[in-house]
Amino acid sequence: MTETDTETDTGDRFGRTIARIDEANADDPFTIEVDGRPVPKELTHARMLTEWVERLLPEPGEALLLAARAHHIRRWESPRDTFPAGRRGYLRWRRDLQRRHAAHARAILDESGYDEDTIACVERLIRKETPKGDPEGQAFEDGLTLVFLETQLHDFALRTDPDTMAGVIRKTWSKISPAARDLALASDLAPEDRALIERALA
Repeated sequence: MTETDTETDTGDRFGRTIARIDEANADDPFTIEVDGRPVPKELTHARMLTEWVERLLPEPGEALLLAARAHHIRRWESPRDTFPAGRRGYLRWRRDLQRRHAAHARAILDESGYDEDTIACVERLIRKETPKGDPEGQAFEDGLTLVFLETQLHDFALRTDPDTMAGVIRKTWSKISPAARDLALASDLAPEDRALIERALA
């Protein structure tokens, strides 16, 4: 097999793996509206995160792109109400979700023929276990925040008291990079959402 053949096989593997992840997320019973039509929520969020990661890093690694696509794979299978109410229950739910998503990703990547180092890297990104200052871990965190601001900030603010919401925004802002902050403020936010961010950061 020539070097060109190897590169082609690797590219095909990546494409097939992304398609398998998308297929798993296409079953999401929850939808959001995009361009006037309902689309599966987690499938759409995964594609949006992939796009943000590609904007944040000029050459994102394959493991990062795979993690972005699989970060919430089949999330609906573990609803929030299956864990106790309150912050402690919420944190348990989040940790369980990260383990579930990482396990789903591992199964698909293993069947696709990825090596253990790549699979372990994808798992670390999904579980947010990358070292502080790691550029790919930061891009992953930045992208997650940008997807949240685009798709969930408005509804979250409607059911959250203003002081708590301001604290959430400030805490979130402290976790993302300057580049992500610039992208967030330059994105197509609703005027009331932009004003909410500006008030929280004032």
